[in-house]
Amino acid sequence: MTDHLTALKNVIGKPRDLFLGIDEWDHLESDLGVTFPDDYKSIINSYAPVLMNHHLYLDHPANTFRPLGSWISRIISTFQSMTWPSGTACPGFESTGPQFGGESGMIPIASTDRGEYAFLVPGKDGGQGAILTCGREEPDFYAHNTSFSEWLHMYLAGEEMFVPGVTARYPGPLAMMSLPTSADDRPVTWCGPTREI
Repeated sequence: MTDHLTALKNVIGKPRDLFLGIDEWDHLESDLGVTFPDDYKSIINSYAPVLMNHHLYLDHPANTFRPLGSWISRIISTFQSMTWPSGTACPGFESTGPQFGGESGMIPIASTDRGEYAFLVPGKDGGQGAILTCGREEPDFYAHNTSFSEWLHMYLAGEEMFVPGVTARYPGPLAMMSLPTSADDRPVTWCGPTREI
């Protein structure tokens, strides 16, 4: 069985560990009423806040300048206020239509500058659930029955991980840019290890 978390970290490279020793996960999970998967927390702790692959944003709960919790709450509120057309495909929510927030609703975990979103659907008893994705140009959601690390690994390899037919495939080392942790913070760019994709 593939260890997707290790394989993913090999693609991304050396962890930044920007908030090493600062644990805001218990507070965030208590506020939201959910438990995030361990591999998601590991990736966020190691690399966020960061822009990966020119498009994908990952935030950190300990970043007081742009906290993950505030972003999650804002996106939940935005999606809750939307009117979903009859027949919107949303695997797991066929009887209710898309649901956001709370113990059983979708929780946003990542987004892109192209209007794409990835949501965690919590599993039973805090276990791993599916990842549902969407693009803002269309109403449907798409299910990925993978861990977050497998989903992200496939996305960075150029697979269609948000909506069918849309990829973000870039050859060579993974490109990354730091996201601000203060008003005067300037972005830093770097690349991951050499890779062949």
